[in-house]
Amino acid sequence: MKDLTSKQSLKTLDEYVVLWAFMAVGAIALLPVLLFTTGMPTFGPRYGQAVLLGGGLNVLAFWLYTRAIKTSDLSLTVPLVTLTPLFMLVTSPLIVQEYPTWGDAIGVLLLIGGSYVLNSKVNAGESVWAPFRAIATNPGSRMMLGVAFLWSITSNVDKVGVQNSSPIAWAITLFTVISAAMFPLAMRRGWRGLAAALPQARRLTLTGLLNATGVGFQMAALMLVPVTQVIAVKRMSALFAVLLGVFVLGEEGLRSRLLGAGIMVLGVALISLA
Repeated sequence: MKDLTSKQSLKTLDEYVVLWAFMAVGAIALLPVLLFTTGMPTFGPRYGQAVLLGGGLNVLAFWLYTRAIKTSDLSLTVPLVTLTPLFMLVTSPLIVQEYPTWGDAIGVLLLIGGSYVLNSKVNAGESVWAPFRAIATNPGSRMMLGVAFLWSITSNVDKVGVQNSSPIAWAITLFTVISAAMFPLAMRRGWRGLAAALPQARRLTLTGLLNATGVGFQMAALMLVPVTQVIAVKRMSALFAVLLGVFVLGEEGLRSRLLGAGIMVLGVALISLA
């Protein structure tokens, strides 16, 4: 749902305004949750390093993410973030010393196969390499691949951040850093740019609340299981992105996109269960 509400807001609003707005909403919404539940945590020695690395990379990742869903079909771009676990087979051992299992290799093959089907065409006689060229040449797909790679790093940094603070405190930290970085860009057209968002305040608030809820649960899960499993389960939202893109936004190619996303989700499920 967050992707759908974001896509709808981006039809008329600047991506910097949208990103600033729903990140700010998330930070504000989670602050009372922190204060009235666990309270302010004790910050560990690696908290500052996690903020610099995770915050900086997330700023870039979320900017690319909003650009991708603004410029390309939702059902074509969002499922590509399911490739994050593929990159995490390399980044997780390096950052948090969590190593892949036997099922990860099969899961990765399913992820790649699903990505191929997702970008395939129905035209007869088309080269078998055409779907890979589509990933490389479609601007939205290209940006979303960059997002998948960046999130394979930040997801591991998130675990460091959570371990050196608390799940809710770390989520608030990320939202604050991203919204602060986006504010000067959102203001580049002056207050008129922000005023243009007022008619969509309800939708932006909903987007921020949905994002805050999802990230809050994600950070809590990082305390319990390996990072790859958390992100693998989270990426199962790809199927919903395809369905919403086709049935709500009227995007084309239901059969190939749903089949491709389904194969990718199966690969994600295998990684999470192996």
